Amino acid sequence: MSGSSSITAMKKVVQQLRLEAGLDRVKVSQAAADLKQFCLQNAQHEPLLTGVSSSANPTRPQKFCSFL
Repeated sequence: MSGSSSITAMKKVVQQLRLEAGLDRVKVSQAAADLKQFCLQNAQHEPLLTGVSSSANPTRPQKFCSFL
């Protein structure tokens, strides 16, 4: 690597670090509490928790009528 290309690379690194240092941070405990609250508020709309009615289930086996 030449001297000018390594200086350019270091300038990019410094610029990225300055950008990351300026971001607002949220504590993990606060983020976890917010996520838990969101999940509890939206649990009634989650099909994995509440189930899907058989009439609204698009993957249910089709019923065929056959005469013998």
